[in-house]
Amino acid sequence: MMIDLTFIREMARRFQEDEIPRLSAELAYYFLLSLFPFLIFLITLLAYLPIPHEDLLSVIRQYAPKEAIHLVEANVHRVMDEQNGRLLSLSIIGAIWSASNGMNAIVRAFNRAYDVVENRPFLVARGMSVLLTLGMIVVIIVALVLPVFGKMIGLFLFSAFGFSATFLTIWNAMRWVISSLILFAVFTTLYYFAPNKKLRCANVVRGAIFATIGWIITSLAFSYYVNHFAHYAAMYGSLGGMIILMVWFYLSGMIIVLGGEMNAIFDCEREGRKR
Repeated sequence: MMIDLTFIREMARRFQEDEIPRLSAELAYYFLLSLFPFLIFLITLLAYLPIPHEDLLSVIRQYAPKEAIHLVEANVHRVMDEQNGRLLSLSIIGAIWSASNGMNAIVRAFNRAYDVVENRPFLVARGMSVLLTLGMIVVIIVALVLPVFGKMIGLFLFSAFGFSATFLTIWNAMRWVISSLILFAVFTTLYYFAPNKKLRCANVVRGAIFATIGWIITSLAFSYYVNHFAHYAAMYGSLGGMIILMVWFYLSGMIIVLGGEMNAIFDCEREGRKR
């Protein structure tokens, strides 16, 4: 019990000293700037794959509040209609660069958690942010492909072996497990590569588990609250969807930073040093 209390006190101390609310607000800002270029790039890329762009938006739709989703969908459809579903290569490069800004902010937050200075050359650090962004794009595409083919496999097994409808229901519910595993892989990759510190993969697992569970619970709880109780539109008018999106990004950023702080605390314990 003493260990738990010590950990909680250390986390609370870091919460104040590392200005986690401010870092979360910074991440929310960069997430907002990165969101639409990132989605536009993904949708442009999906045009060459047998995956409808609605499947991409449906992934976000699982967690985000309805008003935020309406805002995202309206802007993405408008931009894609104006550009006829195609982006020039220069625009794609700009989209990746813009999306990597959010990743770069995450790198700075993790470096602060580990008390390390970013001494990597600018091109190396920025290149890593771009590579992590591209890695997330690949992971998201896999996340879209797996449910599509998973549904086809489930229907094949259902018809070929005469399984009951319960089997099909359970099979379709596996998308939650797949989504959770993909989220865990994304967070593990972030916590391992982003800080300017040599780490072992096993050293970041606990923070990745916390971030995965915490982000899913927080997103679903906030979505439920907004959809059933909050009335942001009545207070902010047409800006209601934007405010909801920013609050969701703020909470998401805080969960990500807290996971990095958790890993940093365990790292201090392993090395026998105090902050």
